[in-house]
Amino acid sequence: MNDAANTSPKTHARLTLIVPGMGSDHCAGLVSESIRRLDGVGQIQTSIASHRVNVEFDAATTGSEAIRHAVERAGYDVDSIKTDGKDAAVTETESEERYLAQASKRLWIAAVPTTLIMLLMVPHMFWQPIPGYLAIVALLAFPVVFTYGGLATHRSAWRSLTNRTANMDVLISLGSLPPYLIGLLGFFYPMTSFIEMAATITTFHLLGRYLETRAKGRASQAIRKLVTLGAKTATVERDGAEVEVAVADLQIGDVMIVRPGAKVPTDGEIVDGASHLDESIATGESVPVEKGPGDAVIGATINKEGMLRVRATRIGADTFLSQVIRLVEQAQGSKVPIQEFADRVTGRFVPAVIVVSLASFVLWLVFFDTLRPVLDWGAGFLPWVDPTLGRLTVATLSAVAVLVIACPCALGLATPTALMVGSGLGAERGVLIRSGEAIQTLKDIKVVVLDKTGTITRGQPALTDVIAADGFDEATVLRAAASVEAGSEHPLGQSIVAGARERGIEVPSVQAFKAITARGVQGEVDGRLTRVGSRRLLDESGIDHAALEDALKQFENDGKTAMLIAIDGHAAGIVAVADTVKPDSRDAIAALHALGIRVAMVTGDNERTARFVAEQVGVDEVMAGVLPEGKVDAIRALQREYGDHVAMVGDGINDAPALKQANVGIAIGAGADVAIEAADVTLVSGELSRVVEAIRLSRATFSKIVQNLFWAWLYNLAAIPVAALGLLHPMVGVVAMTASSLSVIGNSLLLKRARLDAANLQRTNP
Repeated sequence: MNDAANTSPKTHARLTLIVPGMGSDHCAGLVSESIRRLDGVGQIQTSIASHRVNVEFDAATTGSEAIRHAVERAGYDVDSIKTDGKDAAVTETESEERYLAQASKRLWIAAVPTTLIMLLMVPHMFWQPIPGYLAIVALLAFPVVFTYGGLATHRSAWRSLTNRTANMDVLISLGSLPPYLIGLLGFFYPMTSFIEMAATITTFHLLGRYLETRAKGRASQAIRKLVTLGAKTATVERDGAEVEVAVADLQIGDVMIVRPGAKVPTDGEIVDGASHLDESIATGESVPVEKGPGDAVIGATINKEGMLRVRATRIGADTFLSQVIRLVEQAQGSKVPIQEFADRVTGRFVPAVIVVSLASFVLWLVFFDTLRPVLDWGAGFLPWVDPTLGRLTVATLSAVAVLVIACPCALGLATPTALMVGSGLGAERGVLIRSGEAIQTLKDIKVVVLDKTGTITRGQPALTDVIAADGFDEATVLRAAASVEAGSEHPLGQSIVAGARERGIEVPSVQAFKAITARGVQGEVDGRLTRVGSRRLLDESGIDHAALEDALKQFENDGKTAMLIAIDGHAAGIVAVADTVKPDSRDAIAALHALGIRVAMVTGDNERTARFVAEQVGVDEVMAGVLPEGKVDAIRALQREYGDHVAMVGDGINDAPALKQANVGIAIGAGADVAIEAADVTLVSGELSRVVEAIRLSRATFSKIVQNLFWAWLYNLAAIPVAALGLLHPMVGVVAMTASSLSVIGNSLLLKRARLDAANLQRTNP
């Protein structure tokens, strides 16, 4: 839930509050409304799934204590306040543990007396009346309803009412206090006792809160796991010695020692050493990644082999993990457009339920004889319906049943629990969806536009082919070409060197190296003059290369960069390099097709190169020769054809305008730079298959949201009229209310079983 206003940029501050009792959208609305009454408050974001309230405010106008008091005036206790995003995430976990412990304690304090009441009630009602039964029950129920068991509920209800609002606790208080007080009349008049019902309602409500808190903990397990993944301490070099410090005390530029098996304390760059790092927490890939000097590393990843010296480049709230946590929290606190109607109705839900409860009480008192056939009918198949009860008893039971069976919590949890599980599942796989709106839009995408370089292809040249002329062999040709290119800093030359080393070919040092502008390079390798370059280089050197011309043209037609090799004045062969297609690109595009999505490619490359790549991977439409500013026009053209169902996949930097223009912008290969403003979805790894996973995740998450909203509305629309007709006992009602909330959470948890990988081409309905 988001509300916004203006704050002064000079004194702008951000506050995170943990509000454990905020359990429904109605509760969140009350909290937001109370805070919004303060001067200087800007954006307010609430998440009932994580009990978190983020407030942006003008520190010169208001302060954290004023905001805390505003929340308390709305009827809710504030567990903790933090100003740093990462600390707040850790505090949320601690708060959840404290709240769960409190809920367990309240439940036990209520459950023991209530159990004793049940044990006394059965023989009293069905066998032999117990002397002093009413007094015993009243004494046992008192601590359940009025002290530690139900006191927090009544306090919250009172604060809410004094603030001229009504939250869920108002319904529970009205459902438990009047039955207890009415039951005391039994000391003066012979009547049905309601005291047992007051204790039972309170106890089942506390049981529901406890189970709901545990279930929410399971729903937020993924993000809490991320929070706890980071290292707590780091070994750094200080004044020539190794010193262990807390990660919170690290400074940018500190050189950290990361030994085998240890976690990288914070984001940095390798200064010395080489190893393989387990980056599964970031990318979702279990295969360790090779790293060496100059390579960036992500905090909390695990060093598998050699010792590394790593210079810290990001600390605190700027680290990869902190950014991921913020993005996931942002998604969890957002709304999907489909829920707007539900929110409007939920805001008026509690007052409407109170009105229905009063109406039910009055109607049964006034029209008892007319309505009594309903009880006779219900008694035929509902064991708790007793048609022999009197007018006042039935009126009271129906009114209380309406209060306790109504469940705005189920409606409020429908979206955030699904978003919490979905966003957590995505974070585990390196798929970060920024908002609920992006989820709803992404599920309906009809066309995905892919940038070529770095999205479909690797984004860097690689050696693809080696051809030897008559009298030479491929190893000799590649050895000579790599040796000369080793003296060059050109990316194409470096790709030849890398390709030779990958093939196990020795690269000797070159003598008399010379770069010839716009033509190539030359040098002496083992005393033999070797030239590597274009036709022009060999032509100007008087070297005949006609025998290689057909192969040279074929490479060029395939979109590759081909270079001729000459050794001691003779054409020796050709080496070709190209920006090669990523291993998973073809399968990923096939998976998009299986989802019913058309795939287009936009690139600044020429038509011939673009077509060659498109044919390799199965792209449907090619837009070649498009300059960066022209990509926005390309997206607009597709939107005219496909409507608001166009997604753009790019690197998030060069393609930022196109990502913003698209209905869903997807930044791929973000690495540690996950907070890309232009992107609605950020993919940590560069694998195109993650696009498929993002779309599958959006469809699965939205499906759960729709299911949750449907069942929550169906439950309330069906249960409240049944309760008003006297066909539901309040004890059954409070159990049903608890079950409805748990069913929403449980259905959301089924998302964890969703199959998202691109290899699974059959659609799975989780």
